[in-house]
Order: sequence, then structure tokens, then C-alpha cells
Amino acid sequence: MRKVLVIGAGGIGSWLIQILDKLTLYEIQVADPDTVEEKNITYQNFEKHHVGQNKAQVMYDTYECVKKFGKYPVLTENQMKGYDLVVCCVDNLGVRRTLYNSNLKWLDLRAQGRNAAFISSDSDPKMYDTLLSGPDGSFSCQAEEWDKSEEGVQFLQVVVAGLGAQWMQKFFNNEETKDFMVINL
Repeated sequence: MRKVLVIGAGGIGSWLIQILDKLTLYEIQVADPDTVEEKNITYQNFEKHHVGQNKAQVMYDTYECVKKFGKYPVLTENQMKGYDLVVCCVDNLGVRRTLYNSNLKWLDLRAQGRNAAFISSDSDPKMYDTLLSGPDGSFSCQAEEWDKSEEGVQFLQVVVAGLGAQWMQKFFNNEETKDFMVINL
């Protein structure tokens, strides 16, 4: 069984977990302190009856591959130890800085509007300064200019979740993987 920690069960993590649940290969622990909000229904893998519930708890209640969940943020390397892979699905530089500076195997999945990327622990550390620059805080998978309408929703978070799942399959099968990929539409 492949032990995976998924940090973040929102725009990317909620789709990634659904994809991986189709297989019996993964034992996932998901960590996310956030609750489902009405605005999340449009682009995250939740339904209206989930509003007000903790995102990690919903993943645990919904998917067989999720064996544990945490309602607390992951802030230290110690919290990330003991897994075969740590997958970052939050747009939070603090979590990323901790992950990038660790000795763990990790995959960072990102999306914002019409842009998406995945970065692995095998990527060139010289890129980290650029990848970890920007304002602190958490951000949506939707672009800043999103008007909250259904017409304006972007879905690259679903694309990068699929790419992340494919990358994980290759990684665990000891096949050649890309260490970095950017998608702009």
C-alpha cells in the first residue's frame, strides 16, 4: 500500500482524491482545516449538502482510499514524515517552504485560473526562490478576476489533479517522471 499525505482537500485535492479512489493502491491521509463554502461548489468536488462541513472529513466520509483525516493545518516537517509521498494541494507559501526545504519525497500541485503547474522534489532547487516568491496567505484555484459566476469558472485544477495522479502512478511504478510542468491556457 502506498502511503500518501494530501495537504489540502479543496480545488485540487478534492479531485485528486476522487481519481485515486478508483484504485486500491493508495492509503491516503488528508489534512485540511477549511470548511466547504457555498462558493466552493462551483469548482471543487463537493455538493451543496457538504456546505459547513470540514473538507478533510468529507473526503474521509466519501472515499475508501482516505484512511485518516486531520482538521488541523500541516505546518512542520515532522507532521509530513512517515509517508511515501507528500502531495501539496494548497496555495500557501508557508506550507510549500516547509515542504521544499524538507528531505521528503513530494509533489506540489498548483492552479490559478488559466495556469497550472506541478513541481516534484526532483526539480532543480535553483528554481525554488522563484517558485516560493509572492505574497503569503491562501489563494483560490480561480483567477483573481473571477467574477464568481458559473460562466467564469476555470477548470485547470481538475487537469492538474489528473496530471498529479498520473505522475504518482509513474512515480510509484519507478517509471521516468517529469520533475516540473507548467500549463497555460
